[in-house]
Amino acid sequence: MQLKEILDQIPNYKEFMTIAELDGSSKKLAQSFDHVDLKEIGKSRGGRTILCLKFGEGKKNALLFAFPHPNEPIGSMSLEFLSQFLANNPEFTKKSGYTWYLIKAIDIDGAILNEGWFKGDFTPIKYAKNYYRPAPFEQVEWSFPINYKKLKFETPPPETQALMNLINDLKPEFMYSLHNSSFGGVYFYISRGIGNLFDDLVNFVKGEHLPLHLGEPEAPYIKKLHDGIFQMFGVQKQYDYVEAKGIENPQEFITHGTSSYDYLKRIVREESFTLVCEMPYFYHNSIGDTTLTEFERRNLRLQSLEYMKNVFIHAKKIFRHIKKFCDKSSRIYTAVEEYIRITRPSLEMEINITKTSSMYDGKVTVSQAFDLNVSSRFYKLLIISMIVRLCEEAILIHPEKEIEITKIKNDLEKWIEQKIKELLNNIKFEVIPIQKLVRVQIGSAFITLENLSKKL
Repeated sequence: MQLKEILDQIPNYKEFMTIAELDGSSKKLAQSFDHVDLKEIGKSRGGRTILCLKFGEGKKNALLFAFPHPNEPIGSMSLEFLSQFLANNPEFTKKSGYTWYLIKAIDIDGAILNEGWFKGDFTPIKYAKNYYRPAPFEQVEWSFPINYKKLKFETPPPETQALMNLINDLKPEFMYSLHNSSFGGVYFYISRGIGNLFDDLVNFVKGEHLPLHLGEPEAPYIKKLHDGIFQMFGVQKQYDYVEAKGIENPQEFITHGTSSYDYLKRIVREESFTLVCEMPYFYHNSIGDTTLTEFERRNLRLQSLEYMKNVFIHAKKIFRHIKKFCDKSSRIYTAVEEYIRITRPSLEMEINITKTSSMYDGKVTVSQAFDLNVSSRFYKLLIISMIVRLCEEAILIHPEKEIEITKIKNDLEKWIEQKIKELLNNIKFEVIPIQKLVRVQIGSAFITLENLSKKL
């Protein structure tokens, strides 16, 4: 079966599925097909069952998991399609040579906290109002155990522990962590180069008429392998980068663990292959434009960092007012508290680095400018928007303080909406259809597996 033939079967999804809908679909598949197995691999912190589908009896194992961050639902739709496809095409599964393990949602509790924006029209403000992203040490993707120099992380949350146990059992030859961003283009993290993978992935994305991410990398220490393709990494890279900048105790900045890739590499050394495909929700034509502008990259980056620092100064002030009314065991409280604690010193460090690093010499491209002026600022506003949700929780706990808390909430909500409107003023962006995003995530998996098979 040709790749296009498979991708053309992807439904025209109009909205994201809830956890209940995803679980219901998985249970129905297991009941309908004798060759489909469904098993529980663990419980979430909230006591919910984490489900994993199994297809085939191949000699090699492929492990794919969605919602590595709970505000990233595109992967769940990709695995929803893939589960239906594998169930209905057992011959394809057999010929692949793999036993397929699909986890449609690894962070169930966090995904449920995001479900407010899964249905209906998708807008940046709606996304912000219903956004939740855990503190780094509670993120499944970044909470695997690590003991490196002064950094020790030995308390993976239950969801990560469930994934660790599965990795230990399967030792998968192929692992795919399905992520997505908000603004930006498509980009990949991979274990290493194989065959024609770089060109195949890039040409495939272009053929699907989506832009590659050509702006700033997520972090300065990330190694670029090709346009839109980066070397997958563990927390050691971040630690060494911070340490090299003269920070004596990087573990004060880095309170989380390492990545799923780094953990798998320890289990199976270099024998496995990890793929990450990052997808945007929104598209703007600046994203793929590498034309040089008249602006200095250093100056634009410094302006962006100062903007974000001022946002967090404002957030810290509001958090001080609201925290006494909050449930300190709340996942949202933990996230806000940690982001406020680590963000400003991290921004101060980046400001100092940007002033002197030769990396930021020269003019900025249109794509980099869009990253600095829009994308990175929008992401920081999303973090702050969680304080609005904290206010909503606080009102339920302290109804006697409803007037006081509601005023704080309303003022902050208006402030965030105004900031988002200012960022996106006169920017004609498109919301990318879910079907197109699923096509790229699924296609990327099969293209990678094809290159792996040629290598063997």
